[in-house]
Amino acid sequence: MLEHIIEWSLPTIISACELMGIFVVAVSALKAFWLYCKGLVTHRPSNIKFDLANGLATSLEFKMAAEILKTVLVRDLNELLVLGAVILLRALLSLLIHFEMKGGDHPSAPAQSPNKGL
Repeated sequence: MLEHIIEWSLPTIISACELMGIFVVAVSALKAFWLYCKGLVTHRPSNIKFDLANGLATSLEFKMAAEILKTVLVRDLNELLVLGAVILLRALLSLLIHFEMKGGDHPSAPAQSPNKGL
């Protein structure tokens, strides 16, 4: 009985997670583009790259959740290998985006003085 409920409801939940990820990417990209256009007019500096990377990282988390849920529906080894490869690639992308966010300047980072270590 529980198995049938899972097989019936899980595709809907997976699709919802995928849609949430797509929505986050779209909103983040539109916001970054709006800030870029606004910056062209006002000439005020803003950290568009950090905001966009943050949105992409959040989106990847939703996508990873969907992929993890898909593991419940795996029927054979080939499906598991493909799913594992997709999860690995998304995790790598997420790691790279987080690394880029930590390496770049972002609004919450305090300004470092060049002579601080001397």
